Amino acid sequence: MPARAGEQRGHPTESGYGQADAAAAAADASLLKLAGLGDAAAFRGLVERHLPAVLAVARRMLRDDAEAEDVAQEALMRLWRVAADLDIGPAGARPWLRRVVSNLCIDRIRAVQRTEVTDEVPDAETEADQLRGLAEQDLSAHVDAALKQLPERQRLALTLFHYEGLSQIEIGEIMGVSNEAVESLLGRARRALKSALKENWRQLLWDPA
Repeated sequence: MPARAGEQRGHPTESGYGQADAAAAAADASLLKLAGLGDAAAFRGLVERHLPAVLAVARRMLRDDAEAEDVAQEALMRLWRVAADLDIGPAGARPWLRRVVSNLCIDRIRAVQRTEVTDEVPDAETEADQLRGLAEQDLSAHVDAALKQLPERQRLALTLFHYEGLSQIEIGEIMGVSNEAVESLLGRARRALKSALKENWRQLLWDPA
């Protein structure tokens, strides 16, 4: 079940960040210092550490691999440009990168409207096991379509909470809103998805009988 408002979901406790977090932040700080001096190898180290997480957020927000890769690249290039002056906190560079990639994704969502239409019709009978795969693909497509219909701030809150495992407090810090506002965004997003997917889910469930 989703965490209640303010729950940390395995994140730092009242005593602060753990040793692993502190070590990661120290490694980020060291690499950023070197990258700020023009050390390309240090920047590659930052890319290796953070690209997977940055790309995951972008893919779930944009539902488009090519655009997600563009956004991830832009976020990391911004990190390179500000490396000399960036003052990271106890969580390292990742919160800063999440904030940048989130804003870039919102900009893309607002700027680009896509309509995907297909008129393709199967011209041959499909085996039962293939039908199962098609049903799963259809369900995934409906989920993607429903996510795309969410207002960008609701989609971002849902992505960071359910896919990235961030707490509502952390999401609020990234989005610049209160914990109560994050809770409201999550609630509205869940209600909208439940309504949009209610009938599709019933139609696409696989029934072998």
